[in-house]
Amino acid sequence: MSASVAVDVGVREDLALATRMLAMLGLLGYSGHVSARVGPGADAFLIQPFDADRATLAPDELLVVSGASGEVLDGDARPVDEVELHRQILLARPEVGAVAHVHGDRATAFTLVSGGAPLVPLKNHACRWRSGIPVHADPSHINAVDQAQALADTLGPHHAVQLRAHGQVLVAEDVRAVFADAVHFFENVELALTAASLGGRLEPLSDAELDAFEATFNRSRHTAKLWRHFVGRADRVGIV
Repeated sequence: MSASVAVDVGVREDLALATRMLAMLGLLGYSGHVSARVGPGADAFLIQPFDADRATLAPDELLVVSGASGEVLDGDARPVDEVELHRQILLARPEVGAVAHVHGDRATAFTLVSGGAPLVPLKNHACRWRSGIPVHADPSHINAVDQAQALADTLGPHHAVQLRAHGQVLVAEDVRAVFADAVHFFENVELALTAASLGGRLEPLSDAELDAFEATFNRSRHTAKLWRHFVGRADRVGIV
């Protein structure tokens, strides 16, 4: 179908590049996907087709999907199976501009420990998740509307949710921010696993320590810095 909404070209390019860079980092493989609103506050969103390769995704491959109906507005391909995951979160969270669903096994391991092993902020940038990272009990693919609505309910006002035995969903204000959050989420996971291997009790950052970091942290400036760094890495391996 022909597009019925205007699409920000920069968002289209950022989304394709973020997908390729997440694949470069091993956070996307043969599955997983990122979506973004076509513009600030827009109803429609961009997402990749089912058969698209995450490692080589091009901007013109992205589909435009209606947030209201789930109908493909622009593009002839079938969207990813879990398109409802993105649609229902974007409907529930109007301030969210981008959603990333990834499958980081080392993070997923925290959902499989008897008695619970919650992810807590151990690195300073993990202040993003100081409100908590809930665990969604449904380990299956989130294909149906009711499943996706339940996931959005579990996410609630938070910025990340773990899907038991499945993966993670991260939300942020735009594509570059959700990419930065993905980097920092998994840095925090690696630090948690390393610290746990040393024995003793983990000591997450306190509210006072998180407050001190946030008082001097410029999120937009840091996001831009991190994006430039990874674009440079991607350019060196030929995926820009």
